[in-house]
Amino acid sequence: MDFKPLVTLLAIVNPLAIVPFFIHYTQNFDDEQRRRTVLISAFSCFVVIAVSALMGLQILKFFGISLASFQVGGGMLLLTSSLAMLNAQPAEAKSNAEEMQDAAARTSIAVVPLTIPLLTGPATMSTVVIYADKAKSVLQLTTLVGYGVVVALATALCFSLAKPIARRLGKTGINVMTRLMGLILAALAVEVMSDGLVKLFPILGK
Repeated sequence: MDFKPLVTLLAIVNPLAIVPFFIHYTQNFDDEQRRRTVLISAFSCFVVIAVSALMGLQILKFFGISLASFQVGGGMLLLTSSLAMLNAQPAEAKSNAEEMQDAAARTSIAVVPLTIPLLTGPATMSTVVIYADKAKSVLQLTTLVGYGVVVALATALCFSLAKPIARRLGKTGINVMTRLMGLILAALAVEVMSDGLVKLFPILGK
């Protein structure tokens, strides 16, 4: 398996774009609470990716959904996410302010809303499932789960250095990075959709 799944996951999760949210939700935390939030967010991010990789295909089979259809739908979702990123919005930030504030009041903000939906949401899950199907061996599937570890480490690093990153890059720098990742994600989304369309309509591949 190549590094394309890792690039795609990093583009979608894009923890750098979530740094301002992390700062906002942890502004009244002490150092120990902030460290705990970083660890829980990173671990939760890995769990979502690992579960999607190991059980995603079985869930699709249970609901009788073909992978080709899922690829087209997932590709459209990725494309929508990339358009949001091109407008300097986080790919997975689909909840409004009231929903996120309510979620933060009900449970740990490390899981909701930081991990779900801001870091890992439907676009992340669908991407992992699509690449899990392309894994032809246990080693390749293990590598995909391993990419979840890399994404989790990137998340922990960005959140741990949240204040220095925000101070160095500023809002403009973070927006530029988000737009760049959005452009990469748009190209990957088209590739995923085209692969699914060829499976649904073989004549397109001729």
